[in-house]
Amino acid sequence: MLFCGVKFCGGCNPRFERRKVLEQLKEHFEGRIEFAYAQEGIVYDILLIIGGCTNCCASFSQYTTKRGNIKLWDVSHVERVIEELEGQLSLADDAK
Repeated sequence: MLFCGVKFCGGCNPRFERRKVLEQLKEHFEGRIEFAYAQEGIVYDILLIIGGCTNCCASFSQYTTKRGNIKLWDVSHVERVIEELEGQLSLADDAK
């Protein structure tokens, strides 16, 4: 199972329901990826940055990850994010 930190932007100009997208991802990856709101001092396998507009301005350099981060700032990015996370799961399985 992967541990994914989630960082939201401040929400000053959201153009889609960001939390709804997170719920969709949680449902898709149930039992395979644990999603948690990102906190400093915790090491995540990967960090998901969810921005509400094209600026995707949420800061994330304060978080530590083993495999980098994925940015999403439009609902049309959900399929790409699913593919990237599926790829990360495959890498994790191969490493076992």
